[in-house]
Amino acid sequence: MATIYDFKETEMNGETLELSDYKGKVVVIVNTASKCGLAPQLETLESFYQKYKDQGFEVLGLPSNQFHQELDSDDETDNYCKVHYGVTFPMTKRVEVNGNKEDPLFTHLKEAAGHGKIKWNFTKFLVGRDGEVIKRYAPQTKLEKMEEDITEALKTE
Repeated sequence: MATIYDFKETEMNGETLELSDYKGKVVVIVNTASKCGLAPQLETLESFYQKYKDQGFEVLGLPSNQFHQELDSDDETDNYCKVHYGVTFPMTKRVEVNGNKEDPLFTHLKEAAGHGKIKWNFTKFLVGRDGEVIKRYAPQTKLEKMEEDITEALKTE
């Protein structure tokens, strides 16, 4: 069975991001959108990234414009997230999270979590150190509600 380690993405700077580089880490993967009312979650994602990264925690943001709430270009998105929310965790070039051109990582995440279509921006997936999806969270779920699950996942080896 596939894990997130079987996938690759393209970072904002054009470099290939091998998810196999995340082996042994706990990862939150989230579809983002700069103009979404939930975009302030980027600030909380960054604070959790800073708080737990030394324990093996990573955040991966995948911008999507499928809900028509992303800026016009990847460069604008990258700059906006850094300037307005202080994002330092990896962000990829924009992807589609549903449909015929759906990013294969999102196909995997949805199947592994046992849930279908992504309904909105900021759907979050918590992935364990083994590359398996632990849980899917709704867009409105605040990171504070996920913290116990994150810290529990970080305890596993």
